[in-house]
Amino acid sequence: MASKYSVKLKTIVEENKLIPLHTSSDYETRLLTTADINRPALQLAGFYNYFDPSRLQIIGRVESTYLELKSDEERRKCFEALMQWDISALVLCHGAAVFPECVEMAEKYDRNVFTTPEDTSDFMANVISSLHVHLAPRTTMHGVLVEVHGEGLLLTGDSGIGKSETALELIKRGHRLIADDAVDIRKVNKTGLVGTAPELIRYYMELRGIGVVDVRHIYGVGAVKPEGAIDLVVNMEVWEDGKMYDRLGLIDESTEILGVTVPSVTIPVRPGRNLAVILELAAMNNRQKKMGYNAAETLASNHDSAIDAGVL
Repeated sequence: MASKYSVKLKTIVEENKLIPLHTSSDYETRLLTTADINRPALQLAGFYNYFDPSRLQIIGRVESTYLELKSDEERRKCFEALMQWDISALVLCHGAAVFPECVEMAEKYDRNVFTTPEDTSDFMANVISSLHVHLAPRTTMHGVLVEVHGEGLLLTGDSGIGKSETALELIKRGHRLIADDAVDIRKVNKTGLVGTAPELIRYYMELRGIGVVDVRHIYGVGAVKPEGAIDLVVNMEVWEDGKMYDRLGLIDESTEILGVTVPSVTIPVRPGRNLAVILELAAMNNRQKKMGYNAAETLASNHDSAIDAGVL
């Protein structure tokens, strides 16, 4: 997966606790830009058509066994042919034997080589998952992200509509703040969105008339969360007399973010409405729908059955 985003090779190395055998002069700044990996079995056999050196190169038991059958000089040629390419890094998995020729060529061409005792399949699964998260498509939206009853609610609406005040009431009721004002959103898979706050303003909240407050310091670490899924978009708008609002819940609204369709609801705001209680209910209702139960559809079905039976 080619990406316009990048992650430092050093970050992946530290996350996976890789043991360095040799690090290049640009190791601290070396970037990975693709979530694809490569097992260079064909390359070690001399086939370099369509070879992409930007991918993380992984040697497992199959490649190691093949190399063990080679003489020292043949192995040296195999590794030299590979290291001549500007590969991002080479990782030896499964506690595979460290061939002296590999380290020799890494030093000669200044390449990154690491080893790990982890099983090849397990390491590949973990590193691909990690790269997909780091390189995920992303955007930033104006809004507030809170976790309510395990559901991630993204509150949107015009500035001053009351998003932060509603989030504050939810925090006081035991729920958790993820981001206020700006929400960084990443598409981690085809149907999943994860939101977090920009590092500079993480756990801070702005309240008109009060100013900026640190939610983590005031309410404790249990009142915040570094990131969370986005399960429901709540569009908050000023109540308009005469406007038709959905009163039964039979209309399925949705919002598209980064190509992912997320369920949404529109909540009209006016003095006297307890928005925190309404959003708690919205979160529980959304969870019920995901579990296969829709109260509005059940009521409509019961109503139709009553009419058919002549009760109504």
